[in-house]
Amino acid sequence: MPAVMRPAPATRADYRRFYGFDTRWHDNDAYGHVNNVVYYAFFDTAVARFLIEENVLEVASSPVVGLVVETQCRYLAPLAFPDRVTCGLRCARIGTSSVRYELAIFRNDEDDACAEGHFVHVYVERANQTRATPIPERLRVALATLVIG
Repeated sequence: MPAVMRPAPATRADYRRFYGFDTRWHDNDAYGHVNNVVYYAFFDTAVARFLIEENVLEVASSPVVGLVVETQCRYLAPLAFPDRVTCGLRCARIGTSSVRYELAIFRNDEDDACAEGHFVHVYVERANQTRATPIPERLRVALATLVIG
């Protein structure tokens, strides 16, 4: 049976924006590395920081908000306290009412990702949150800065 070829990890050059985080003592699990749920917190926080910094999300009052409908993470190498984490962010697809963010976690000053994943947001009106609504134009312009290629 032939060996399955694993894709090479992404590098920092593959991403547009970066957000830094320090791992915390309690992020480590019983196996001595950062627990998988913490990676999702890094992803979610990086996306939220981007949206807030670009002035396209007011957490308490934006009339249109993105709901996470899909996530995925591929773990390539472990993190552990006291590693410094950098989360790279790019945009793979901007649809009418949804966006696919791609993210990577980099340990300390390493160039290769130790985890890669994605988040899909579907935009809805905050008031009803039942039907997709078009991505606001200001947000669409901000997202375009994250597109690679």
